[in-house]
Amino acid sequence: AVAAAMRLGAFLSALRPALPLLLGLSLGCSLSLLRASWSHSAAEERCLAPGPPAPPARGAAPEAAEGRPGPGHEDFRPRIVPYYRDPNKPYKKVLRTRYIQTELGFHERLFVAVLTSKATLNTLAVAVNKTVAHHFPRLLYFTGLRSAKVPHGMVLVAHGDERPIWLMYETMNYIHQHFGSDYDWFYIMQDDTYAQAEQVKALVTHLSINQDVYLGRAEEFIGGDEQARYCHGGFGYLLSRSLLLKLHPHLDSCRNEILSVRPDEWLGRCIIDFLGITCVSQLQGQHYHTYELAKNTEPEKEEEEEFQAALAVHPVSDMTLMYRLHKQFSRIQLDRVYQEIQDLQMQIRNLTALTPAGEAGVTWPVGINAPFLPKSRFEVISWDYFTEQHLFSCPDGSPKCELSGASKADVSEIIESAVEQLNRRYQPLLRFSKRQLLNGYRRFDPTRGMEYTLDLLLEAATQKGHSHVLAKRVSLVRPLSKVEIIPMPYVTEATRVQLVLPLTVQDLDFVANFLDMFAMNTLDTHDNALLTLLFIYHPYDAQRVGQVDVFAGVKAMVGELEKRYAEVKIPWISVKTEVPSQVKLMDIVSKKHPVDTLFFLASVWTEINMEFLNRCRMNTISNWQVFFPVHFQEFNPALVYRGEQTASSNTDFLRDGHFDRHSFAEACFYNSDYMTARTKLAADILDRDEVLESMEVFDVFLHYSGLHLFRAVEPGLVQKYTLRSCNPRLSEELYHRCVLSNLEGLASRSHLAMALFEQEQANST
Repeated sequence: AVAAAMRLGAFLSALRPALPLLLGLSLGCSLSLLRASWSHSAAEERCLAPGPPAPPARGAAPEAAEGRPGPGHEDFRPRIVPYYRDPNKPYKKVLRTRYIQTELGFHERLFVAVLTSKATLNTLAVAVNKTVAHHFPRLLYFTGLRSAKVPHGMVLVAHGDERPIWLMYETMNYIHQHFGSDYDWFYIMQDDTYAQAEQVKALVTHLSINQDVYLGRAEEFIGGDEQARYCHGGFGYLLSRSLLLKLHPHLDSCRNEILSVRPDEWLGRCIIDFLGITCVSQLQGQHYHTYELAKNTEPEKEEEEEFQAALAVHPVSDMTLMYRLHKQFSRIQLDRVYQEIQDLQMQIRNLTALTPAGEAGVTWPVGINAPFLPKSRFEVISWDYFTEQHLFSCPDGSPKCELSGASKADVSEIIESAVEQLNRRYQPLLRFSKRQLLNGYRRFDPTRGMEYTLDLLLEAATQKGHSHVLAKRVSLVRPLSKVEIIPMPYVTEATRVQLVLPLTVQDLDFVANFLDMFAMNTLDTHDNALLTLLFIYHPYDAQRVGQVDVFAGVKAMVGELEKRYAEVKIPWISVKTEVPSQVKLMDIVSKKHPVDTLFFLASVWTEINMEFLNRCRMNTISNWQVFFPVHFQEFNPALVYRGEQTASSNTDFLRDGHFDRHSFAEACFYNSDYMTARTKLAADILDRDEVLESMEVFDVFLHYSGLHLFRAVEPGLVQKYTLRSCNPRLSEELYHRCVLSNLEGLASRSHLAMALFEQEQANST
């Protein structure tokens, strides 16, 4: 008995930690069974109840009456609408919208309207445009002037009537007609108002778009109802899209029936009388803070909390005060951001101490991504060495070049920042001043930004006046900022591409392959592309063209293509020159085509395909961007494979070759853009045509146009290996680039090393 009692005690002691779990499971199962039995009995009673079903309660939606969530319920459920097409009706192609957000019914967030006048259009309105306009996604200025002269960089809508009520009426009509279906929120302000753009944008992100919102600084009507309020126009006010849509049908009645001197009172009375909505200063937990400026106010001395929290400040009497307000609020916002960064860094340090890695897991700088860790030697990011005068990693491949432009400004700024940070850390005990930059290193880490390591020769001065020269190494990081999506004009893939192919006598062996690829990938697929051949005759060959035409074989091939494809015409242009300058050749072609022509300047080694032509169309935007693709150049098979079988193009695509960054032969651009840049070039060089021999089309766009030059690798342009003939009569730079292209196109370093090794082995034996 004693042994049994001991065994029972041991069993209970072992079971004691699991007793709460067992009791919880038992209780949960029991409650589940009881609830299931109650639900089952209630369902049976509902099924067995005689008579028709009871009608839903008054005002309830049918879905809610049937146990499904109604329109006001938060538990939204998707509803699948089955597709049905009437077989008796003819099939009609569905037209898709240009942008997916249009098809899904998305709206832009905020539209801003600024009311201005004749007296303030060139003063306060310009100040608004220079301070806060670029922070808003869309901003328009409205005035009653007729044929007003628009200041640079502003979009102005002139209604032609300077009466304040009429201006407000026409503005509301214009906003509804042109932007009512595109935006969720509409912010109306005057040009004597300073609005904190970022605060206004943050406000609308915290408001629900399903309510009728009339938000601003609420003011009482003079002699009116004490409960009714209108939003003061001087401090700006916010209208929701739903309120604007409901208000628009009543604007004409408001214009005829409501008499008022102030446009903001007129609009407020219109909203109250016809919609029953009054202005509020706070909504959904969000406050619309304002601040009224007194006369002779010094913004730099304003330290009140009400001023710092204000979304809108009024009245702003002149442009200088507007700029001072913008400077002060920018400083306040910057101080807040720095304080938030410090708080976040402190939180990160505190939390990192609790992680398994401990304090060793804190990266520097705190809050910035850790440096990129390469997995192999091919992923190592190299450092670029520089001094205050020279850079030892140059874009053109030369070992040393002068530090200038943006690179020089970058180095100067980073040195000043390093000295400033040292003084901030060690003052007032020490004061540092730079003597010399001994060594500088920088590299771009795509995971965090630009990294710098500086060896500085500094002079450190103490409080007692003693000084000492010392060398100190500092590390700095310029982190990547917020990613910004640059808006681009819309382009389509339906644009016709005009291929231009210059041909010399040295290119005759490759023309047949080019024409075959062009016929297979464009003519057979009915792609919207045309071809123009440019025959470049040497003066000696041009004199003998009557007896022996060096391009007779090419012309015969073109004739065969035109017979095979009856609807296709391939014109050619004959040019006589000793120096085939790319710019001079394009001058001839440009004059023979319309200004809206999309050119693709090709080379005879290019293998045309539909994939690249579509990218040419998409990456070339008229009056905005030109496209210079970097083709993939295959290596010399004699060096790469050395008698072995060539690798399969399917498995080793883009393997045995490189992207030829020295070649600018291929280009996509519009004729109008070329003509504009060429006109500026002609005015610069006057009659010195010999300058054109040292230029390419890329140089024309780079130096004489304000367009974006899109230079990117293009895997759709693959060229077989061939040894190009470099014309020594071209400029030194063009000839040098051609030679480098030939040399780097031979093979990779490993292939060249293996070839040299095999040659030495053969010579030794």
